[in-house]
Amino acid sequence: MKRLALLVMLALPYAGTVAADMLPGYDRFDLTADHRARPVAASIWYPSANRTYRAPVGDGPIFDPTFAFIGPAIAEGEHPLILLSHGSGGNSDSLGWLTSGLVANGAIVLAVNHPGSTSGDSSPRRSVDLEARANDLTAALDMILADPAFAPFIDPDRIGVVGFSLGGATALGLAGVRFDGAAQDTNCSTGPEAADCVFFHLGDVRFADYPGFEADARDPRISRAVVVDPGFGGAADPETLQDALAGITLINLGDTGRLGAADVGPDGNNLANRLPGASYVEIAPANHFTFLGTCKPGAAALLKEEQDDPICTDPEDTDRAAAHVQLIDAISFGLDL
Repeated sequence: MKRLALLVMLALPYAGTVAADMLPGYDRFDLTADHRARPVAASIWYPSANRTYRAPVGDGPIFDPTFAFIGPAIAEGEHPLILLSHGSGGNSDSLGWLTSGLVANGAIVLAVNHPGSTSGDSSPRRSVDLEARANDLTAALDMILADPAFAPFIDPDRIGVVGFSLGGATALGLAGVRFDGAAQDTNCSTGPEAADCVFFHLGDVRFADYPGFEADARDPRISRAVVVDPGFGGAADPETLQDALAGITLINLGDTGRLGAADVGPDGNNLANRLPGASYVEIAPANHFTFLGTCKPGAAALLKEEQDDPICTDPEDTDRAAAHVQLIDAISFGLDL
């Protein structure tokens, strides 16, 4: 494990906002994939060559939106392509703070809303199917590389993946890591992975009963992977770790009181040491929810009233926007942007 100091990450700081004439380009499309009964909602963020009109993306009652130009021409040159996998109950548009930051560093970002584990339709039984989630991104990659509007602007030798939480497990799968359902069931019964299990227990899920949890989802076109607070790290199949993509970057949010299941450091499931050649980064003060978008005034009170998860509540002294700047730097470094 290589422990990367944040001082290195901040050597080329991201400004945190994008000037009005340098907004990312943004477009949406429907992805038709053989493994899904209905089209998958997908989006793409990219360096823009011109202005169209400025619009908010990901606006809603909880998170601040990210502004982008809708459908402009793509900036000249070949750009790295980054696949993005959101967490359980999340969606790609609410991660505009990250996608716009990666675009500012020269990347094109391709994201999907994973059916069955996105905002409003997240189900324990469907979320356990890591193979389907990985196949969403593989199908999106197939499509974009065959699209004459985008393919000429993509460097096929610089394709990476970023995943958060359940999306982190998805990204690990695309990088060659497989998971053991029986091991995850044991973790859920003995406690160390309890935070990884509560949602699935609500659906009476036994991980060993779902072949998609253990499937080989590797995509050999991916050459870089950054994984933030991933799920199921304690159930990673040891045999597959040795042959997984080299140089994966693992990021822990917080240095104390972390979500136990997502802690890849030596005090958690130690995935950072078990993955050969992995790089390890801690960003603190922060917690698991710090990865989500910045919240609107009153959002925390609204969540409390609705008895929802405290996704707008960070540890004391945390500046979520500042943590996002650190995350953009760390992720960009891991992706070699």
